[in-house]
Amino acid sequence: MQHVLIIHEVESYPAWKSVFDQASAIRKSAGEISYQLLRYDNDANNIVHFSAWSSLDNARRFFESPELVEIRKKAGVKAPEFIYLQEIEHGTL
Repeated sequence: MQHVLIIHEVESYPAWKSVFDQASAIRKSAGEISYQLLRYDNDANNIVHFSAWSSLDNARRFFESPELVEIRKKAGVKAPEFIYLQEIEHGTL
């Protein structure tokens, strides 16, 4: 499984979440399979978006696209960090 971990500060979580939700169809069509949203325990505007993708190439194309750059601006995202990951093991304890 391929994953992307995105860490970014947003101007306002509710405003960002609205744009995030509106983009669900384009995320799905780009290859996002599932996601988790987390926030720093002491700052609701520092968001971690962890998602599974059909391929890392699809994820890179999507996250680096001019369309998504504009969506991030509209959502108030500040300096996102993208980490592209290949799963090597999965377990449940």
